[in-house]
Amino acid sequence: MRLSLLTTSFLAAPVLLAGCAHNAPLPAVPVEAAPVTEPDPAPQPEKPKPVYGTYGFDTAGMDPAIKPGDDFYNYANGAWAKNTPIPADKSNYGSFNILDDNAKKQTHEILDAAKADPNSKIGTAYATYLDTAAIDGKGLAPAKPWLDQIKALTSKAGYPALAAAARRSGVGVPFATYVGQDDKEPEVYALSLYQAGLGMPDRDYYLSKDAKFVETKAAYLKHLANVLTLAGEPNAAARAQAIVDFETKIAGVQWTRVESRDATKTYNKMTVAQLQKSAPGFDFKAFFAAGKTPVENVIVGQPSAVTGIARLIQQAPLAVLKDQLLVRTLDNFADVLPSAFDKEQFAFYGTTLSGTPEQEERWKRAVDFTTGALSDDVSQVYVAKYFPPETKAAADQLVKNVIAAMDRRIDKLEWMAPETKVKAHEKLAAFKPKIGYPDHWQDYSALTITPGDAFGNNVRANNWQYDDNVSKLGQPIRRWEWGMTPMTINAYANFGMVEIVFPAAILQPPFFDPKADPAINYGGIGAVIGHEISHHFDDQGAKYDKEGRLTDWWTPADVKAFKARTDALVAQYDQYEPLPGMHVKGALTLGENVADLAGLTVAYDAYKASLNGQAAPVLDGTTGDQRFYQGWAQVWRRNYREANLRQRLLTDPHSPSQQRAWVVRNLDPWYGAYNPDPATKLFLTPDKRVQIW
Repeated sequence: MRLSLLTTSFLAAPVLLAGCAHNAPLPAVPVEAAPVTEPDPAPQPEKPKPVYGTYGFDTAGMDPAIKPGDDFYNYANGAWAKNTPIPADKSNYGSFNILDDNAKKQTHEILDAAKADPNSKIGTAYATYLDTAAIDGKGLAPAKPWLDQIKALTSKAGYPALAAAARRSGVGVPFATYVGQDDKEPEVYALSLYQAGLGMPDRDYYLSKDAKFVETKAAYLKHLANVLTLAGEPNAAARAQAIVDFETKIAGVQWTRVESRDATKTYNKMTVAQLQKSAPGFDFKAFFAAGKTPVENVIVGQPSAVTGIARLIQQAPLAVLKDQLLVRTLDNFADVLPSAFDKEQFAFYGTTLSGTPEQEERWKRAVDFTTGALSDDVSQVYVAKYFPPETKAAADQLVKNVIAAMDRRIDKLEWMAPETKVKAHEKLAAFKPKIGYPDHWQDYSALTITPGDAFGNNVRANNWQYDDNVSKLGQPIRRWEWGMTPMTINAYANFGMVEIVFPAAILQPPFFDPKADPAINYGGIGAVIGHEISHHFDDQGAKYDKEGRLTDWWTPADVKAFKARTDALVAQYDQYEPLPGMHVKGALTLGENVADLAGLTVAYDAYKASLNGQAAPVLDGTTGDQRFYQGWAQVWRRNYREANLRQRLLTDPHSPSQQRAWVVRNLDPWYGAYNPDPATKLFLTPDKRVQIW
């Protein structure tokens, strides 16, 4: 429920680093000091062991029969992959899920204790969501006033205001709006408008002739008919078909995900009058006014798609527009409606789309709901209980080390002009890392949580989130605000804020373990840090200057040289075929692949600098460099269900885990560490290795 458009995230983490001198020495990650030698030394306590293995890596999960040069992912993780089933309630399973499950258990304990307190807002929200007997007993009565409002609409002139009310309540409509920083005026909040209107994850689900997608589209049609039938609506099959036909037309005018990730192409500022003239089929002025955003200017993400969708709305029968709102409401709120709706929603969105056999236990979903609705109230308790200050301090040190490594690396770039390097250094010095948790918390006093009203609590939480977002218009930028909770197993970069953010929960093994060898930590959380830093210099992040402004600050020669390198990376990832007939989309995943490549490169430099000129020890027969790349591969352990992987290949800007681990094939030190045979599959001659930062 946290309403935020993250610029980019690690999976898709406030300290101002002052004085990042270009050649400043890097302090090592704090480690235990050696004991002082005494004439008669007392027996020393055994050094605490890391969570994984003897030095922080799970060697039992390796498959040494696989050559590192053939498949570095399975060399490092093959035994784990073979021996780790995906739990029945998951579409995929790996390191992120393991930590997420743990965070959920911890949050569960917090909420279980809170529900005994009748004065606890988080406890009431949690307990009410858990009470499925009460939810079933009420039937559709809680939703009836809103459903009746939809049915009562008799004129298309009233549709924009109704769509705005739906949007405020968390119901999907053909246009999405969001208040965030103006990319070209980062000290000002602006309203942005984006294409929307699909009930399936991507336009290809509607337009592709691939048998799997045709099958999924047929299942979606059946799902919509089932939902209408459960709601007691007549002619369900025909009405469902009309919705699918309408959404198929919307899919046909939408931009692709590759087009939609281009920060330059998606910045189209115009007056509402200009928007109305370009898209005459929909009353945007009425839509914005009803949505509490009566603005004069709006930033349009996909102008031709917005024009096309407006035209389709104008052409569509009113009944179809109303039916789309009906089914979207019943799907969006299925978990707080009678169990028949909940089961039907999961059958399609959980099983058909993602391959998940079983729905999560109710308590897990109650944790998710409460954490979404009252994020900061839950987060404060979590941080106090589970995030020690020493972890934050150690992570802070790692961030400083990796930023300094990036700073030095800029000076070594052969393809970047000197004047651009100066600006790159300035941007890096302006970074604002945030580690662990916010230093300011949201106030939810205006959000009413009522015992026994699960549906109402959900709607009011959505209303609060929406109202909080639009209240930013005309106000100072909230630099304290986070787009993730401390319990989130992820990290992100925000271009407009010039910040990198690392939530508390990711600062755990296998990403970070204070008891592990430093090489493992640098290959794990160090690469995550480098990844987020590098996002600010990827193909989109590089378009933003030190103030977070979308502007051209590179020379034309810089841009040309950079594009030549990124084009090579696109071509490399285009070759990967995780499923028969489905390749990684190199253009869609470019930003994340650049960040993986650069992040791992920079983290390696930081690791080597942390050794202060000393040779890394050999541990269990492994060198420091080998352990560094083991740390990288270990965090990517993940098994996928086929349907989930198929969906990710269409929609996810991140490459699958196996291919993310393979980025090592571009790094010279990896070749030195493992000496792969030139005949192996991942081997690249030096001239074919993509090096950017």
